[in-house]
Amino acid sequence: MSARLEADHLYKVFGRRPDVAVDRLRKGADREELRADGTTAAVIDASFTVDEGRIFVVMGLSGSGKSTLLRMLNGLLEPSAGQVRVDGQDLTALSARELREVRARKISMVFQHFALFPHRSVLDNAAYGLAVQGVPRAEREKRAAEALELCGLAGWEKSWPDELSGGMQQRVGLARALATDADLLLMDESFSALDPLIRRDMQDQLLTLQRTLRKTIVFITHDLNEAMRLGDRIAVMRDGRIVQNGTAEDILLRPANDYVASFIKDVDRSRVLTAAAVMDTEPRGDEADCGCATATPDTPFAELCAISARVPHPVAVLDAGAVVGVVPRQRLVAALADGDTAEAVCEVTARA
Repeated sequence: MSARLEADHLYKVFGRRPDVAVDRLRKGADREELRADGTTAAVIDASFTVDEGRIFVVMGLSGSGKSTLLRMLNGLLEPSAGQVRVDGQDLTALSARELREVRARKISMVFQHFALFPHRSVLDNAAYGLAVQGVPRAEREKRAAEALELCGLAGWEKSWPDELSGGMQQRVGLARALATDADLLLMDESFSALDPLIRRDMQDQLLTLQRTLRKTIVFITHDLNEAMRLGDRIAVMRDGRIVQNGTAEDILLRPANDYVASFIKDVDRSRVLTAAAVMDTEPRGDEADCGCATATPDTPFAELCAISARVPHPVAVLDAGAVVGVVPRQRLVAALADGDTAEAVCEVTARA
């Protein structure tokens, strides 16, 4: 069973009299005005909901407030204002003891720099959260071994952290989070310290695990391509505020402002978009001419280009046998910021 997470108008202000600073922010003051008074507004009026079993990605540049936001979600930082609810339970209203209990049993965190104990074996590292809970040794070792196997580390239980590669160490950190069977996983730039190929492998691993375990995950990153690949929904932060919250397709096709538009300028859209995002749902009269050139709403963009390049007519998009839209070739070209690139994608995939 996964958790439903709700953040309701969260603020985090560092400095004297944060309540006064929050009141000023609510009345329209900006970050720079507060900074002039020696106060830092790290998170400003952040609200969002993460449904059960979904991956919610928070992305932004350094200093945007994303890591501070994450630390309010498990009570490591107390909000200056606002609420955090997990399955309806208000974490901001709990005592310190109650909050520790929730963190031990319902929320797990995967850190950027592995955070493994060098003097503990891989198995003991994976079992650490269970040891904190007071789980008997035999049971915690069994559950830790199962989590390590899920993460592709069966056979490494007796090894030491310094015997593992960076990617393997991060898998141990992920296994430690999974072993506790927590409802909510918080991942703070968990793959950013890894080499690109290992990083992509870890992304694959997370997506594979998620298809089976269906955890509720909040994932922090500064990498837009990573956000687009992992997130069911993505929140883009700037200067402490969430400036857009939507699906990858929403953000690519309908950026909320110039800042988001500039952020997504270099994203490879062919890796993100699907037929559902680019199809024309208005009746066109040419659906009957689509012949065998068909796709489904989930057909990837590159595959859609390959289908389109083989035929002179629009591609029909079928759902449960019914035509729900068509994709003319010009729609594929218009879907990318650079039309020449779209044409090239279509030609290359057609020859592949």
